[in-house]
Amino acid sequence: MRIPAHSVCTAIRDDIVAGVYERGSRLTEELLARRYGVSRVPVREALRTLEAEGFVVTRRHAGACVAEPTEQEAADLLEMRTLLEPLGASRAAQRRTEAHLKVLRGLVRLGQERARRGNSEDLRSLGGWFHETLAQASGSPALTSMLTQLRHKIAWMYAVESPVNPVESWTEHGAIVDAVARGDSDRARAITTLHTERAIGVHRLRFGSGGDRAERVRNSQHPVNMPSLRH
Repeated sequence: MRIPAHSVCTAIRDDIVAGVYERGSRLTEELLARRYGVSRVPVREALRTLEAEGFVVTRRHAGACVAEPTEQEAADLLEMRTLLEPLGASRAAQRRTEAHLKVLRGLVRLGQERARRGNSEDLRSLGGWFHETLAQASGSPALTSMLTQLRHKIAWMYAVESPVNPVESWTEHGAIVDAVARGDSDRARAITTLHTERAIGVHRLRFGSGGDRAERVRNSQHPVNMPSLRH
């Protein structure tokens, strides 16, 4: 596999998330350079970046290794998501462009159509695209970057089941977009908070007592008081 040097970090991160490198396994510069068809210099730079992001740790006598997050660290990520995604939606209501709205509305139409057909694989990718676009619409590069890192790390630590009611989930997506389009930041934040808290219930930790942990985190969230999505 030969990839551009600037893409080495993304490639290693994607492989960690996909489970190509197991938690705790060593990441030697020589083997990584050979795998991706680059010199050791971009590999070394990528490992530094991934260590800063929390995917890699440097251990004495072992060098770079895939991190081994605890259950509490994993749970904290879900809680951070419930705080940051609503903030992003609130900012999007104030700063979104017509181009953002066009993409978001198109994704909602596709998502609702796929949800009615029950195509879960399409829904997973469409959902990721939706939340990425919503974050970009916030007009905050720092917030967008944090949310992107959160999504990567959550995908690494958790398996995500299909929502019990995907049609309802995409109805919520549509309600978020409606609030963003109207510039109603409070409503965009409230609906996104509810939507994000519900999403926690379908996350199952890939290590340890994941199901119990996800359930405890979900139940620890404060209920959201908000008007009906029909209005």
